Amino acid sequence: MGNIDLKYTKNKETKGDIEYTYNTITNEEFEQFNVGLLDLGTITQKSYVKNALVAVIDLEGFTDFCNQIDNHLVIPEFLSEFLTWLFKVMKDKFLKQKTKSNVHLWGSLPFFGKFTGDGALFLWDTDLSVGMTGIGNIALNMESICNDYKFKLYPLLSKSFAKMPVRLRVGIARGQVLSIGGGNDFVGPCINLASRLQKISSLSFAISRRGFDPEECFKEYASDYIVKKIPIQGISNDEPILILETHYDALSPEEKKQFR
Repeated sequence: MGNIDLKYTKNKETKGDIEYTYNTITNEEFEQFNVGLLDLGTITQKSYVKNALVAVIDLEGFTDFCNQIDNHLVIPEFLSEFLTWLFKVMKDKFLKQKTKSNVHLWGSLPFFGKFTGDGALFLWDTDLSVGMTGIGNIALNMESICNDYKFKLYPLLSKSFAKMPVRLRVGIARGQVLSIGGGNDFVGPCINLASRLQKISSLSFAISRRGFDPEECFKEYASDYIVKKIPIQGISNDEPILILETHYDALSPEEKKQFR
């Protein structure tokens, strides 16, 4: 369902010296407010498990962007530009070759995605990634997309939008996800972890070390990454993560104190 349009009528009632105001809708409209609003399908449908890689993408500064004057004139246009670009660049990153009737891909495209209000969430089936190199390739592609946004899309669109989000922040994790409503949504600890990873200090890119061996996943790019431990609320007091060494070096001394 996604949303409901209830036709409210305003009514007033006086009891003693107090006047009350309340809204009225029909019985049919009242019954429209149900679990279907969440658009999850049949929630009791048997769940299935997938081995997944999660990427949570956040538009840094999107709240400030939304707080500008007459935001209704710019938010839809910006989101259309950004999301159209995001899906196009993701397809380009995984494209190996196009033929007359087929498309050859490096690994696979996400099997699930959703808008999160200030970014997007994507899930890949790691069983389709053709080994650890393919799994690492997803992470490398997402880091490349962060750079493409900062150095290509931002300079282009910032000419047309005020207070445009300056960069993307991405958190990546692996794990099992459980389907809800036959695949209308998914839950899993790795989703929560990825969501928290994109919020670490001023970093723009972080990967959970769980299931990521840098030498095996990133090959010649392995030396670009370092392993650090950090407390993540609700997950672990010493969660090992992979971050780019250049990103870590750019942190302030105060920010570095939270890493071990």
